[in-house]
Amino acid sequence: MVFEREPGYFLGAMYVSYLLAAFIMMISVVFLYYFFPTWPDFGIYVGSCLMLFLCVPIIFRYSRVIWITLDRSIDTGK
Repeated sequence: MVFEREPGYFLGAMYVSYLLAAFIMMISVVFLYYFFPTWPDFGIYVGSCLMLFLCVPIIFRYSRVIWITLDRSIDTGK
């Protein structure tokens, strides 16, 4: 027996990934503004983008885990 998810199953994980990325960007911008107030806005933007790019593999994996957990908790009949 083959246990695979149907094509397009992880489409919802894309929305979870977007929320996690937005949260990380928000936290990193606040962090950089607080600890480096003399940096220009462009520097803060670049710094927060670098922090986000470092977190992309973690976001990718955990967005799928959160999506599977949410799906299994909502649809328990499977």
